[in-house]
Amino acid sequence: MHFYDFVLRNLIRRKTRTALTIVGVAVAIGAVVALLGVTSAYERKSAEQITGHGVDMVVTRAGVANKYGSTLDVGIEKRIAALEGVEDISPTLLDRGKVADRIGTPIFGWKVGGFAMEGLDIPKEGSGRHLTTDDKDGVLLGRGLAETAGKDGKAAKPGDEVDIEGTQFKIVGIFDSTNMVENNGAFVALAQLQDIMQRADQVTEFQIKLKKDVGDRGAALKRLQAEIEGMKSEDGSKLGLAALPSEESVAGDNTHRLAKAMAWVTSVIALIVGAVGMLNTMIVSVLERTQEIGVLRAIGWKKIRIMRMIMIESFALSFTGAAIGALLAVAMVRVLASFPAAQGFVSGDAITLNVVVMGYILAVFVGLVGGAYPALRGASLPPTEALRYE
Repeated sequence: MHFYDFVLRNLIRRKTRTALTIVGVAVAIGAVVALLGVTSAYERKSAEQITGHGVDMVVTRAGVANKYGSTLDVGIEKRIAALEGVEDISPTLLDRGKVADRIGTPIFGWKVGGFAMEGLDIPKEGSGRHLTTDDKDGVLLGRGLAETAGKDGKAAKPGDEVDIEGTQFKIVGIFDSTNMVENNGAFVALAQLQDIMQRADQVTEFQIKLKKDVGDRGAALKRLQAEIEGMKSEDGSKLGLAALPSEESVAGDNTHRLAKAMAWVTSVIALIVGAVGMLNTMIVSVLERTQEIGVLRAIGWKKIRIMRMIMIESFALSFTGAAIGALLAVAMVRVLASFPAAQGFVSGDAITLNVVVMGYILAVFVGLVGGAYPALRGASLPPTEALRYE
């Protein structure tokens, strides 16, 4: 009998135990892939949200936990706009509120006609247009929000009215965005959002666009960062600003860091449970096959071959579980993304190839931890004692 046929027979003849072990590994790896996929996708989409509008740098209040907690005086805009290399600046107010019947919907207050708002993609046919300064109480809705913000279960369309925090707004346009936060958000004029949220003369951040002729972009960003963070008030105290390139501002957001940390903590717990289950299965398997291993040793099998047999069995279980777990993660994320409460945070395409590869790397860890000790134990059995074992 071929060596690998022998390994496969060992797994098949204990169908129930093999199946349960694979399920345990699948659940562990599936949880890891799903959690890491969701958090990575949210960070990636958040970065796309900024860079997709031509934003090179983001200025927020230093030390805040996340952008929603940042509060800046809108008057700082003129000082930043006067700095060398700045082509345009978009004061932005970020908040969450009730839009139609959806609580916690992202609401963006942008300068009408600014480069950030003009970057929204509004298809020509039946999707309306961009906001103008003549639009009173006008709003742009993301396609995902529009699908659920209409009356009687119908999708909202341009010309309809929608309630935002108790104020009636007229839908001017509906835009498409690959960013899940934007696609499930509402965009209004900055002054109107400041009014309904009672945040007069306040913004959350300033989005900066550099001039194309700045030369070395990296050097220009560092210089601009130093100038902005060094700004002082009239009394000589620092304004307490944090200026970061767009990609770094997303990676440094405490919300993303906390989400990543929680995902990894949960993943580690799931992996430990999976590894312990694998270890238990392989130890029991070795104990049950003590006589069999003794016969193999007696007919000339070397210790290294016994170890290789047991380790291959362990890796076969873990890799099979990883494959099922990856499929399970894809299904779980897509189901989760279909719930209205998760829209804007979870996208159906969150599971990428990189995340799946990470899942398989962790499956190697599970297989190694679960198979190493049983392999050493099995290989160390003296043939004479193994043959007498009952």
